[in-house]
Amino acid sequence: MTDALETLRAPLVVEFPFTRSLGPVQSAFLTGLRERVPLGVRTEAGRVLVPPVEYDPETAAELRDLVEVGDTGTVTTWAWNPEPRRGQPLASPFAWVLVRLDGADTALLHALDAPGPEAVRTGMRVRIRWAAERHGAITDIACFEPAEAERDARREPRPHDGDFAEPVTGIVAAARLDYTYTPGRAQTGYLRSLAERRTVGERCPSCAKVYVPPRGACPTCGVATSERVEVGPRGTVTTYCIVNIKAKNLDIEVPYVYAHIALDGAGLALHGRIAGIPYDQVRMGLRVEPVWSEGGRYPDHYRPSGEPDADYDTFKELL
Repeated sequence: MTDALETLRAPLVVEFPFTRSLGPVQSAFLTGLRERVPLGVRTEAGRVLVPPVEYDPETAAELRDLVEVGDTGTVTTWAWNPEPRRGQPLASPFAWVLVRLDGADTALLHALDAPGPEAVRTGMRVRIRWAAERHGAITDIACFEPAEAERDARREPRPHDGDFAEPVTGIVAAARLDYTYTPGRAQTGYLRSLAERRTVGERCPSCAKVYVPPRGACPTCGVATSERVEVGPRGTVTTYCIVNIKAKNLDIEVPYVYAHIALDGAGLALHGRIAGIPYDQVRMGLRVEPVWSEGGRYPDHYRPSGEPDADYDTFKELL
């Protein structure tokens, strides 16, 4: 089974919301942005850091001395972005800039609204353009814009106690990665076989183990693999976990079970969902078979095959 295959390519999006709580320094910083008050933190050496951090990067000492800095600043370096992407601060071309706000000793990364790269330079004076609606996030700064002459005066930092009404105590940051995935020769063959309701791995010419999904090389011996071997379709549950939290956009009732399944003839267990059996009856050694998705492009889940459980000694090396 060594027929040449055209390598697959497909767009892929990895996206999830990341929820985190805030300590006193970050809480004050984001609450300050909501109130249009830029804050930094002063180190033991007297430097003012913006954005503020909770510990001195030089001494690791805890930092709590909040100071108010200006809403104007100086561009320290920049790069032009001719084609903004989804989720970036501006929809039209703009400059990424590092801005040292007046009174700060470090620079803040954000976007600068400018008509073109010829309008941007290191050393130019800029000011914050605040978002019309602010909720306590870095996006409360809509972007930077060139400073007006009458607002060009530099401001010295002044103490701030960080006290605000209804401080921001947590944020939800949306993490998203858009890219084109190219699975390579080995996984291209694996994916094409799944479309035919077959599971194909590759055998290592040195240790003779069959790896599914194939990687193009043996992870143990480090040698290239090319001999394609069909495995399964049935297999054995080696280990498993019970999931009690419902995932967003996943239409599966909890609790449910995910397991490592050693397909017959494979030298490595793969990951799959177990259904067709109460979650508390899933066990090591359970024999299962695939239930294919609508359209038959991949196994949607595995269910009991009705065979007797496998003996532990037959799968202990695959745990």
